[in-house]
Amino acid sequence: MAYLYLSAAHKSSGKTSVSLALCGALVQRGLVVQPFKKGPDYIDPLWLGQAAGRPCVNLDFYTMASDEISDVFAQTMQGVDIGLIEGNKGLYDGLDLDGSNSNAALAAQVDAPVVLVLDTQGMTRGVAPLILGYQQFDPNIRIGGVILNKVGGVRHEAKLRQVIEHYTGVPVLGAVQWHPDMHISERHLGLVPSNELARSREQIARMVRRVVDQVDLEVLLALAATAPVVESPCQTATPPPIEGGEKVRIAYARDEVFGFYYTDDLAALCRAGAELIPFSPLHDGGLPEADALLIGGGFPETHLEQLAANTAIAGQIKDFIERGGPAYAECGGLMYLSRRLTWQGRQGKMAGIIPADVVMHDRPQGRGYVRLMETAEHPWPGGDEVAAHEFHYSALENLAPEVDFAYRILRGQGIDGAHDGVRYRNLLASYTHLRDTRHNHWAGRFVDFIRRCQS
Repeated sequence: MAYLYLSAAHKSSGKTSVSLALCGALVQRGLVVQPFKKGPDYIDPLWLGQAAGRPCVNLDFYTMASDEISDVFAQTMQGVDIGLIEGNKGLYDGLDLDGSNSNAALAAQVDAPVVLVLDTQGMTRGVAPLILGYQQFDPNIRIGGVILNKVGGVRHEAKLRQVIEHYTGVPVLGAVQWHPDMHISERHLGLVPSNELARSREQIARMVRRVVDQVDLEVLLALAATAPVVESPCQTATPPPIEGGEKVRIAYARDEVFGFYYTDDLAALCRAGAELIPFSPLHDGGLPEADALLIGGGFPETHLEQLAANTAIAGQIKDFIERGGPAYAECGGLMYLSRRLTWQGRQGKMAGIIPADVVMHDRPQGRGYVRLMETAEHPWPGGDEVAAHEFHYSALENLAPEVDFAYRILRGQGIDGAHDGVRYRNLLASYTHLRDTRHNHWAGRFVDFIRRCQS
């Protein structure tokens, strides 16, 4: 069992591109590769999971207890040849001044050797004080090597290697030259999700070929092998299947538009007694037979004309909810259930269930971690404050004044800065993305609510 933590000096260093290419390269060697992503991101894990052939697991200090992170990591690493944890932002970046929720804190907690992916554009001798500073800032962090990224050519690489060898002694594990093959298109929320790109597998294959030629995988594997043996997870790492109760069928939206689901949340729904049936609001002519609906996050604005044209399935979704069918929608799902969506001068009718219009803006309207307090309108309450996150460029306009809200905002923006979670009949739709964790087992509560709606 071996693992590494891939981090960087700052965001947009090309860390995700290198990480997913490494996943694919190690899979080519016949290794079982388990990717992890630090933080609440959905998009990077889609790419990492596709490259590794295994679902990526998020590790997040804000929504998870520290010991829960260790348990989930240990459990997920069982039967794996190598784990690869991709950080977010820079190695020492985090919410708190003391760095308690930084990438460095997570690397220290799991005792992972760190590989820094460095954006070397316009840099030569300056790479040395950067590496030295990162080494000395926290002596508990094991920086085992660097991968030079966006290198300008052979001469640039030679200068960088000479400087690093002379001043730091940190091994250079590879030098990835700048090339369009290593670039993934970006949009307002970050990388374009892999589920949206028809040729994402070809994109990954091109990136793998470049990394195989430019990174010393043998040295990388040797560094990963210095990680300590992961202790077996405690008995409570994964809750046992919930006994009793009828199976429920949940139709969940999954296509090029809707794809933001945490792997472990889907697993939690199954443990609670759900059978998950994927469907596409974009392509399908009707809903599958189901007891409930789940419409996760995504980018309905990029396909608004196609969504608006599929009036058959939108009508069935509306009929299902109007009849009291239980449903849960997050962010992109909330947008799809509104009256209409406007983006860049284009407009399309949506499902028309939530009495509001959605307008896309040039800047984020809600971004970051949130804390919520449930109200009496919550259809399947848990009773505690909810730690979650949001990231949306859209906002609701012309919202009907009689709307009931399931959450009061303690931190974050939500729908109007004070509330989130529209409650309509047995639908809950919010900008907030929930995570099923020890302190918020929303999946089990939702499944129980579905059963109650059937009785």
